[in-house]
Amino acid sequence: MSSVIEINDIEQLAGYRLHWKRLLCRTRQATFFQSLDWLEVYWRHFGAKQKLRVLVVEAAGEVIGIVPLVVRRQWTKVGPMRVLTYPLDDWGTFYGAIGPDPTATLHAAMGHIHSTPRDWDLLDLRWINNDHIDHRRTELAMRKAGFGANKKEMGQAGIADLQDGWEAYWAARTSKWRTNVRADQKKLSKLGRVSYVRYRPGGALRGEDDPRWDLYDQCEEVARRSWQSSSQTGTTLSHTSVRPFLRDAHAAAVRCGAADLNLLLIDQQPVAFAYNYHFHGRVSGLRMGFDAQAGSNGAGTVLLHRALQDSAERDDHTYDMGAGYLDFKRRWLSHTEVIYRYTHYPLISIRAQAMRAKHWLQRSVSGAERKVAPKAIGA
Repeated sequence: MSSVIEINDIEQLAGYRLHWKRLLCRTRQATFFQSLDWLEVYWRHFGAKQKLRVLVVEAAGEVIGIVPLVVRRQWTKVGPMRVLTYPLDDWGTFYGAIGPDPTATLHAAMGHIHSTPRDWDLLDLRWINNDHIDHRRTELAMRKAGFGANKKEMGQAGIADLQDGWEAYWAARTSKWRTNVRADQKKLSKLGRVSYVRYRPGGALRGEDDPRWDLYDQCEEVARRSWQSSSQTGTTLSHTSVRPFLRDAHAAAVRCGAADLNLLLIDQQPVAFAYNYHFHGRVSGLRMGFDAQAGSNGAGTVLLHRALQDSAERDDHTYDMGAGYLDFKRRWLSHTEVIYRYTHYPLISIRAQAMRAKHWLQRSVSGAERKVAPKAIGA
């Protein structure tokens, strides 16, 4: 028989730090985003307008799983909604229950949510990797607890599969793309001496906890010179709205041994960067950028080639390039993984039902377009 302890104060989670680390190490395809260290930094910067609901699941006196949740106010086309969801907030691609038994953990967590006073208008469990990790566990746990579970695609994550080694991965790229990469390498070398730096410290336990702010600052410098500096989303390394958060997250990742910083330099001047997190052989791409001038000579391509080869040689098995810009990434990808969400719309919430109707209409229109498209092409 399992029981659930709900924690709403971030400071109280310190008492579960060892449990959290133990369970994270046993979580299938876990990422740094699921760590308590990342959550603490995230909460310090963005928690003021959210409510924390971390569910600790115990069985036979032992902590067997953790489900971190938040209630955040979100503005929608049908008005403001209180949304109960995971705290990933689109920084990564996938999230889920922490621990080796996600089935028992999710069933206990959903039962707890169903039996406690509702402080939310929408239950929206996002960033689910249903096809490769979750396998409908979230859907079944929601339904067993008495919730509806409306499934919807949010996007796709681009994945480079490195588990068979570099030679196998590289041979699977098209011959045309391999030729293009070699051509970019030659073009870039004409501009000066090309060098590649990867900083992946082992963490505080290994005595490797120097943040190397000199390297991180070079990543920010490239971000300022890239097209991203004019982006309106405000989420690149150098944007003032997120810069303090990303720097604090970097410091935390270094302490945990999860930071993965990549730089490409020409004559010791940075021209491209890829900043990632890594955990147990899985690299999670966070942000990438390149100097506009060097980019026209293939700086981004050369950097990714070196990073992927180096990852394979370090025995990384997966390089998650994230969602978005898949056209740019597609030649590097082994496959894509769909990002799902499971949503419950309470019957007594007028706004939730309005949103449900809106989502149903969107799916109906999208389905009709897919059915019509083949006929139009053949006409």
